[in-house]
Amino acid sequence: MATHASMPTRRATPARTRRPSTLSWAVPVTLGVIAGWWATSIVRGGGVLTGTQLALGLISGAVLAGLCYALGRAQKQLPVEAKALAYGTLFGGTVGFLYSLSGKSVLAASVVGLVTGAGMLVTAFYSFYVRKH
Repeated sequence: MATHASMPTRRATPARTRRPSTLSWAVPVTLGVIAGWWATSIVRGGGVLTGTQLALGLISGAVLAGLCYALGRAQKQLPVEAKALAYGTLFGGTVGFLYSLSGKSVLAASVVGLVTGAGMLVTAFYSFYVRKH
């Protein structure tokens, strides 16, 4: 009858806060740097680098890195279809934006963005669906 008094009790442990892994921010930063550098080099066209061209590269790289980080953090809550659509939209929008910087028409940039985005959507859907099942 007295055994309950001698049993060790569990102490409440403080909740651990999960820090994001290094890869969760390193991949978006790397993609942002690459896209920013690419945007700057397209607009520069071999000439001298100006402040507006540098600002375009920094802003476009920062926006892409932020969107990639946000998508990486939210992808666990999304169903497979929405996750694939998000990756396809982000990839197609980025490629279309970079293609439009080369001086092509808006229609051509939209078509290139839609085609590459659709390819990424199909690839991401297949990858996520196979991994889920």
